[in-house]
Amino acid sequence: MIELLTTSEMAEADRLAIAGGIASLELMENAGHAVADAAGRLQSRRVVVVAGPGNNGGDGFVAARYLAERGAAVRVSFVGDRKRLKGDAALAAQRWTGAVEEASPASLRDSDLIVDALFGAGLDRDVDGLPRAMIDAMNASSVPIVAVDLPSGVNGTTGNVMGVAVAATHTVTFFRRKTGHILLPGRLHCGVIEVADIGIPESVLGKIKPATFADAPALWQAAFPRLDPRGHKYSRGHEVVVSGGMPTTGAARLAARAALRAGAGLVTIATPRDALGVNAAGSMAVMVRPVDGPSELAEFLADKRRNSIVLGPGGGVGPLMREQVQAALASEAAVLLDADALTSFADEPTALVSAIGKRAGRGVVLTPHEGEFSRLFNKISHVSKSNSKLEKVRLAAGIVGAVVVLKGPDTVIACPDRRAAIANNSPPTLATAGSGDVLAGLIAGLMAQGMPPFEAASAGVWLHGEAASEFGPGLIAEDLPDMLPRVYRRLPADLSG
Repeated sequence: MIELLTTSEMAEADRLAIAGGIASLELMENAGHAVADAAGRLQSRRVVVVAGPGNNGGDGFVAARYLAERGAAVRVSFVGDRKRLKGDAALAAQRWTGAVEEASPASLRDSDLIVDALFGAGLDRDVDGLPRAMIDAMNASSVPIVAVDLPSGVNGTTGNVMGVAVAATHTVTFFRRKTGHILLPGRLHCGVIEVADIGIPESVLGKIKPATFADAPALWQAAFPRLDPRGHKYSRGHEVVVSGGMPTTGAARLAARAALRAGAGLVTIATPRDALGVNAAGSMAVMVRPVDGPSELAEFLADKRRNSIVLGPGGGVGPLMREQVQAALASEAAVLLDADALTSFADEPTALVSAIGKRAGRGVVLTPHEGEFSRLFNKISHVSKSNSKLEKVRLAAGIVGAVVVLKGPDTVIACPDRRAAIANNSPPTLATAGSGDVLAGLIAGLMAQGMPPFEAASAGVWLHGEAASEFGPGLIAEDLPDMLPRVYRRLPADLSG
């Protein structure tokens, strides 16, 4: 279940299910039952359900009824005017025969579990007044909290916290996760996420056509390189990594080693002559060749066997880097631009867009972190002003005509065709110097083997996160490439080589 839905897409899934003959009240009953099951597994006897005036509150009333039938002492603390309940939520409230208390922070006392059924995923305004007081009280209660669909206060599409949000220990959502479950800071409020089947048929996805996915092997494994018994190193692609001057050669070597571990058959560091000695001394399986300036780089890439190139790691910012990028984009190689290659176009992003638009070669991937992304796109108002990380990366990918990977703990990978993936397996240990250089080499190494840019970027980000988790605490960038064989061994046999 890698599809991620926006709140509007989830509403459409509900609508299609109902149009197909499933009663809306049945969906609410199934949702509340799933919440009661999750709460019951926590073996709590004194439960307070904090219910709001919408369908989320209706789910809460259903959960309360099922928990009470199983012997729990359940109280409903209602926020709002119960007389204003409508539709299925009103029917669910009528079926609840227990007491309904007027909500107040004091109503949470003497409980050992709280069910948060205050707001649904569609919240799009800041929380204030009594609802805010109730969220603050839930968070201060020190008892487990089971959130219905999404912790109250988290926007289900953007993952933004609308002033304040419940810090749940367990979240029960329905049919599919929402993008707000995966994007930060929403993900940090969800605790353990459980996806419940409430009767919505899988067939509705064919009509909704979701374009956002959780980054996982199911997304990209069909395009992942397979080893051919008849293959040889030349058939597995040749990646080129452009090195900077002597003080910053380590970045290129990190990228080059990652490319080899990714499976590229050959990897060459194209190095300025004044850094040739240090690059050669620090490389074994990686080849090193003297390449100075854009004209020599263009000549080097004229050999079409060199089919993938990385520019930017430790490469230096300025006119020389811009010219090298232009030379790479004029070639037929797949191009990955990182770090200094992106910052070099901060004052003239249209030049980069133009060069990418003119190329007849293979794909282009940009891998900025937040600072580099802002420098490159801060003059494009509808990107910089977006309050959704997912949407701003999508906009940027469409503008530049390339796959954009906005790195971070919730890395977003977006394609010009609006497909996007969100990573949720990146541990905090990746916040270390050089880890981005490794990611650049890894993605480009997969492209060298023929993997399409979006799939290569998504696979590279996932493998990068898994490699970091495999190593654990104390990670430094040099450790990442050598963890990849362990990660590969956990993949299906036809992918692991």
